[in-house]
Formats: sequence, C-alpha cells, structure tokens
Amino acid sequence: MQHDSRNISMLMDFYEMTMAHGYFTKQEEMDRVAFDVFFRRNPDKGGFAIFGGLEQIVEYILNLHFDERDIAYLRDQGIFSDEFLDYLKDFSFTGDVYAFPEGSIIYPNEPVITIVAPLIDAQIVETAVLTMMNHQSLIATKANRIVRAADGRVVADFGARRAHNVDAAVYGARAAYIGGVGSTATVLGGQQFGIPVSGTMAHSWVMYYGSEYDAFKAYAEVYPDNAVFLVDTYDVLNSGVPNAIQVAKDVLEPMGKRLKGIRLDSGDLAYLAKKARRMLDDAGLEDCKIMASNSLDEYTIKSLLLQGGPIDIFGVGERLITSKSDPVFGAVYKIASIEKDGKWEPRIKISEAVEKITNPGLKKVYRVYNEKGRAIADLMTLLREVPDTEEPYRYINPEQPWRELYFENCTFKEMKQLIIKDGKLIKELPTLEEIRQYVKDQLANEIWPEEQRFENPHRHYLDMSPSYYQLKLDLLNRIYRKK
Repeated sequence: MQHDSRNISMLMDFYEMTMAHGYFTKQEEMDRVAFDVFFRRNPDKGGFAIFGGLEQIVEYILNLHFDERDIAYLRDQGIFSDEFLDYLKDFSFTGDVYAFPEGSIIYPNEPVITIVAPLIDAQIVETAVLTMMNHQSLIATKANRIVRAADGRVVADFGARRAHNVDAAVYGARAAYIGGVGSTATVLGGQQFGIPVSGTMAHSWVMYYGSEYDAFKAYAEVYPDNAVFLVDTYDVLNSGVPNAIQVAKDVLEPMGKRLKGIRLDSGDLAYLAKKARRMLDDAGLEDCKIMASNSLDEYTIKSLLLQGGPIDIFGVGERLITSKSDPVFGAVYKIASIEKDGKWEPRIKISEAVEKITNPGLKKVYRVYNEKGRAIADLMTLLREVPDTEEPYRYINPEQPWRELYFENCTFKEMKQLIIKDGKLIKELPTLEEIRQYVKDQLANEIWPEEQRFENPHRHYLDMSPSYYQLKLDLLNRIYRKK
C-alpha cells in the first residue's frame, strides 16, 4: 500500500482541524453527517469525465492516524486543547464510504463519492479526498481524449519531467493508464502499479558518440530486439533517417533482426513522417514504426493524422501529465445531510449562481440505459426509491421541470457501492487492468459516440425523480421563507 512508508494524514487544509477542534469542544455527542463529492463541469468542454483515484482515497482513509510528530506539531500551534490532542492520538476513521467504481464515466453535479461518518471523521478527510480524485480524474480524462484522437495508434506517457512533482508524475502515470495510454516512461509508476514501461534513448546518447552512425550502431548492438533510434539530433532527413537505415543494414539484418522504429521529436512532424516513411519503405523497412513526440495533445495528434502523417506511436508528455489545456478538475466536497435523533435532515448550499446550488440529502444515482444498452441519462432519487421498470417512469429535468417526461423500456443501474463500512474495507477493489478495461467497455458499449466528440459533444443529462426534485424544492422554499 502506498502509505506504508509515509504518513499523509496531515494532508488537510488547516480549517479542517480548527473545525474538528470546534466540534469536539462544543458537541456533547458527535452527529453523523453525509458529504458528497462531485464536480461541476467536464474538462476541455468534453462530454464526460473518467473517475480516478479511488484506490488511493481508500488507502488513505484506512491508514488515517496521527503520530507523535503530528500531535507535537498541532500542539505547537497553540490553539488546540490537550483533550482534543489526546483524542487525536487514538483516532481512526469509523465511517462509511460509498463511491462509483473507479474508472466510471462520470458527469457534472452527481455525487461520485458519499462519505457518511461522524462529523469530525467526515470533515478532516476533505482535502485528501479531493486532491486524489481531482488529480487522477483530470489526467485519466485528458489521457482518454488523447488516446481517442490517436484512433487506435499507440500512445505512451512521457510526462514525468514536466509533472508538478513526484506524486504528480507517478499517480499521473497511473491515471493515464486508466485513460487508455499504453505505457509510461516513468519507471517508478511502472514499478508501483505494474504499468508497462517504455523508452529507448535521448539526444545525449547520440551527442555522446563521435557520429550519429556510431551512436545508432552502439544502441543496436546492445538492444538488437528493441532498436528505436532518435533521428532528429542533427538533421532528420539528411542524417538521422539515412544513418538509421544504414545501421539496420549493417548491424541488425546480419543478426536476423529488424529496425523496430525511429522517433521524431522536433520540426514539422507530419512532413518529416511522410518523407521518413518513404525512405524507410524504399529501403525495405516497411515494418519500421514511426514515433512522434514534442508537445503533443489530442488536437495536434488529430491535426497530424488529418494531414496524412504516417505516425504509428505518439509519445505525449507535458500536455498530458499537466492537462495543460484545462488543468483544474474542480471536484468539491459539500455536506448534504445530518443525522439528528435517528433521522436524516437534508442540507443545501444556496448561491446567487444557480449552478452552485447543491443537491441535498441522502440519495441514489442510477444510470439509465435504453433497450440497446446505451446510457441515455443519469437519475438521482431518494435513498429508498427503486425505479419501476414495468411502467413508463416519470422523471424531472430540473432545468425544465414543467415538462412531462418518461423513461420507457429502460433499465436502471445503481452507481454507488458501499466500499468502507464502519472504517473497514468490505469490498475488494479492482486491479488497475480491470479499471482500464472498464473504461474501454463503457466507451465502446454504453457511452454514445456523440458524447465522445471533442467539439460540441452531446450533453448527458442528470435528471431527478419527482420525489427527489420535490425534496429539493421544498428545502429551497423553506429557507427562503425564513429569510
């Protein structure tokens, strides 16, 4: 587990600890509460996002504790009582965690994670839960966009050196793999998560040797079964590709081996790939792959392919690992309900911005499928509601509540699963390969191609049961009457 060697329980905003101390001081008994984790918009104006980071969230929660150094640091702040610090010495998370399966296709405003726990337990996990979900969901979503743009060609993660820190590189590699990237250059990511690793040479290898030919020859002699040459150190067409071909003839073919590939890392990639492809084919190296790298993303890849660039493999770095075009996922953590005297009372946050009004109460999320198994909407209901599939099911579009709308001949799948119960893991988590395959299966079979467009994708609606919509409306009316 990732936290065996380090304790990250102090990964929180300071207000979480001041509030925890306040609750401890003022509350005789600690109420149970429910917090929802959701996001408000898809990255890059896309049609969906991919949920990542659940495994790390679970590991963090199961290992949550405060050691002597943590207690000493908090004592040094001078604002926490000894009684509260003693309480923290024996602290462990005792609540429940409900979540969509990791790798789920997710949409704005639906509760992807719900934490039901004593107030302090629920409060102090906020930042860690958000940072893990926000980062990996962002990178998984970006990676999938890049993979879809590549249209069946191999995509490799080259992003570690441009990542924002070590964890961003390692967990970014994990998220990218979930999103569909075929391998990573980040060795620690490969080691930690079993992701296939890939890599050959940098420009320094070529520059070290007296000539480009000698550099390629040396590499071919060491790695005859995986000879991929970086051909843009000096001159791609007049030096790099000719030397690659010559080494293939002089060194590899006498050994019964083939040149696996060349890599382009600068210049007009479409033009150079076309020229290089012709040179390789004329030399009888039709099976030699062309790899391209250098500030690629889904838009540049799509453009290169539209230009007819014969590129087989894309190495994608900074624009993947930082999601450069839209680097903030924006998931939030909002209280939804409080248990008082055995009954759950809904809570709602109201804002002048309508889109920031939260969805209150304990609730379920169902994915709604048509007869062909395509997801046509998501549906929020009250906790004890089970949609009736025998009759047309009336639902509310909260943006157009006056419309009479029905789901007919549809099936409903409950999305949230109970993962942690009373602080204990009760459900086995899927492997990374299973998460990755789950993403592929959803996109191939469930999610409409129209939602997968980069430009103006079809919108997936989050609807409400009439009962749930009425609960939200009644709560809003009650609050405004009090004003």
